[in-house]
Parts: sequence; C-alpha cells; structure tokens
Amino acid sequence: MSETSLDENTDQLTAATLGPGLFRRVFTALSDLVMPPVCLVCRTPIGSHDALCAGCWREIDFIRPPLCDRLGIPLPFDAGEGAVSAAAVADPPSYDRARAVAAHTGSMRTLVHALKFHDRHDVRRLLGKWLVEAGRELVLDADVVVPVPLARRRLVMRRFNQAAILAREVGQLAGICYEPLTLERTRATASQVGLSRGARQRNVAGAFAVPPRREARIRGRNILLIDDVITTGSTVGACARALRRAGATRVDVLALALVTDRAVIPS
Repeated sequence: MSETSLDENTDQLTAATLGPGLFRRVFTALSDLVMPPVCLVCRTPIGSHDALCAGCWREIDFIRPPLCDRLGIPLPFDAGEGAVSAAAVADPPSYDRARAVAAHTGSMRTLVHALKFHDRHDVRRLLGKWLVEAGRELVLDADVVVPVPLARRRLVMRRFNQAAILAREVGQLAGICYEPLTLERTRATASQVGLSRGARQRNVAGAFAVPPRREARIRGRNILLIDDVITTGSTVGACARALRRAGATRVDVLALALVTDRAVIPS
C-alpha cells in the first residue's frame, strides 16, 4: 500500500470516527447558548443539563442501606441482608418490596411538586435515572413496569399522570416492558392528603383493578409498580392486591420519595 493510500484511509477513518462526535459537541454547544443549563430546582446556572446545583443536591436526603427489605424504610443499624423492620413484621405489606430514592423533604419534595403540579417534564430524565439506581435490585427482577393510575377527573385536569411519565422513563432506561394501561381505577376516591393511615386504606380499598383483557400481560410475571410518593403505602398496597388478583407472581414498588422517620424503626 502506498503512503498516499495509507494517508487517505487514515483520514477517512478519522472522519468516520470523529465526525458524529464532533457534530454532537457542536450541537450541544449551540443548544447551550440558546438554553443554558440551569439547576432543576433553583434555576441557578450550572455546567450541565438535567442536574442540580451543589446547594440543592445537599438538600436531598437520599435513602441508602441499611433498609427494611419489605418497606424500604431506613434502619438505624445494619442487621444483615434481608432485615425486616418491626413495622413490616407487625403489618406486612401486600407488595413484596418497596424502594424510594429519597425522603420527601427539601429538594426532592420540590422536584416532585414541579413534575406533579407545575408541568415540569424537564425533570423526568434525572428522576428516571435516580429511580433506576435506587431500585436496581427490583429493576433486575422485573418483567413489566406499571404506573399507579390517576383518577379520570384528575387526569383531565392535570392532562398527564406523573407516575406514568416516571414509569416510561424507567422502562426505557432499563429495557423493561412498559404497560401504562394495566391498572385502572374502578371508582373515584377522595384525596389522601390529611387522612389517617386507616382512612387512607379505606379510601382506596377496591379502587383498582386489572381489566380482563389485560390480565394475560401480567399473569405469572414480576411487576414493578411506579408511584411518585409513598406515604403510608395504602395506595400502592391496593394496587398490589389488584395485580395479584389478576395473576402477578411478584409486585415490587419503586417511588421517588418516601415519607419516613429516620430516627426509629416504626412499630
């Protein structure tokens, strides 16, 4: 091979290798000029998109092991793999395992409200990544990802279901089948805000079902149920019971935020 041919082949290989990468870098630089990256919480300018500034990051109380294997609540000490809290022993949930990214405080509460009430769909990419990371063990076991359904009246008013947005992100990132219509609400329920644990359970009892035409999609499969916030577990518990009645083998729950007290093991 001549030196000229070798140089031409090298140039072609370099162009083929660097061309797409160079185009992406140029496109990103131009996009940043038009829409500079800002913190998703406080809108302070930062170095990259889909991220938080250092101050807002510090406000997130990420939930890390040791955890109750059933409820996903933090434990005050490491009792070994598969440890279960007193709360889970006293009142076992109808789902198998629950995990959440962080406590429902600070910046996480702001991000949840931004998505849920202010149409801030730009937060979904970061939240989706956090969900996959926090629920890694659940994601690996899942066959189908299903969102907690929104009441029709609220869906009309809000125009979207935040749990469905999060479930779609998880499904795409993890390569899991996304089934947004697997669960439906069979009746309207009052807002859960301000209700006691018992009142919440009564409010959502029998409020969810799997349409007969969709039972074949989940029968014998492991379901990953997605919601934005777990408060007492009443809503996801009612959903899990409906999924089990329809033949699901396993139901795990993954949420952005968890209302919990880190100081003690609930009893």
